Amino acid sequence: MQKILFPEANNEFIKTAAAELSANNICEPVLEELELPEACSQIKDGIVGAMVAGIDWSSRDVILACRDYLGMQDGFKTFSSLFVADLPDGRRFIISDGATCKNPTSEQLAEIVILAHDAAAKILDETPRVAILSFSTFGSGGKDPSMDKTAETISILKERRPDILVDGEMQLDAAVNERIGTKKAAIKGGSEVAGRANVLITPDINSGNILYKSVEQFAHAKLAGPILLGFNYPVSDLSRGSTSEDVVFTTECLMKLI
Repeated sequence: MQKILFPEANNEFIKTAAAELSANNICEPVLEELELPEACSQIKDGIVGAMVAGIDWSSRDVILACRDYLGMQDGFKTFSSLFVADLPDGRRFIISDGATCKNPTSEQLAEIVILAHDAAAKILDETPRVAILSFSTFGSGGKDPSMDKTAETISILKERRPDILVDGEMQLDAAVNERIGTKKAAIKGGSEVAGRANVLITPDINSGNILYKSVEQFAHAKLAGPILLGFNYPVSDLSRGSTSEDVVFTTECLMKLI
């Protein structure tokens, strides 16, 4: 059974979640009260397969420890994150990035798309279809630097990862509502993503954070994450408002990336 490290072992939500994970044979929780550098060493040394932290430490603490002690994946300069959102109607979405990269460049946004897509391919039960979100859909908003950045991002992706189904810029409703997506995509002759997106890429951390908290608070979605992307080993940086249920769900999703 896969070992998952919980270095904030004294937290009551962590204790409750670990008991549930163990009782349901989901993983073998390793509860040790450790400083983050030591926790990262346990992952690098192969003692555990992944780490779930951040319920007491700040996101900055967890992210910087991962950067300094786990290192970046080969070929990537950008670290990112994703959330898994399970809606009450049964739909599952991946949302990225709402936790790490504040205002990404087109090159950074392209790496965020790649990281989210490749993680989504393991977490979702269907082909990832990536929408880069905006206030505009395929030029409907006129001219704006954010729209230029999306166009540059898609151009980079066509060169670097032509296998990824990605489109944009598009508004949220055009991304996830098939009727609206079909109508709005007609201007460009249709889209394989519009109306069918299951990976939602936000243009900056403001919109990403607002989106994931909105689906949690207003749509009552079940949320996992943030799960950090771009580092050499799987790590989740929990929200400090996480419950034991959140910890269990996040751990289940994180394990798919090991």
